[in-house]
Amino acid sequence: MAENLIYVTKEWLLKLQEELQFLKNNKRVEIAEKLKEAISFWDLSENSEYEDARNEQAQVEKRIIDLEEQLKTVVLVDESKNENKVKIWSLVTILDLEKNEVESYKIVWTTESDILSSPAKISNESPIWKSIIWKKKWDKVKVKTLWWVIELKIEEIN
Repeated sequence: MAENLIYVTKEWLLKLQEELQFLKNNKRVEIAEKLKEAISFWDLSENSEYEDARNEQAQVEKRIIDLEEQLKTVVLVDESKNENKVKIWSLVTILDLEKNEVESYKIVWTTESDILSSPAKISNESPIWKSIIWKKKWDKVKVKTLWWVIELKIEEIN
């Protein structure tokens, strides 16, 4: 059972709960209206509006089930603990020694990863994470992937 747990921040938990409530309270009603309107056109066998609404309904119901299952296995993680080592929820500033470029990353669980956010939220399954876990400020690490190896230095941990 432990491998099925989903570790999330309070912020992410609220997002999941809000999405679930929106789907149940708003999206279901919206789709029901679309179905009601499409049914009023009579011939359902050649009614693309009806088919589209049914497909949308199926997708929404699947997402509701997925969210409810996720929420059953959520573990809320305390972000406030800082032990001066890189761990989940750390905000890490890293210097790429080859390019002499500095990047900041928030280390999050896979369910929360968002490389486009600022700072980028990288997954605990990423090569960078696997290389810097439990390291301290000023430690140097090599990140190995299938295609390249880069050397990084940890500049800051928050």
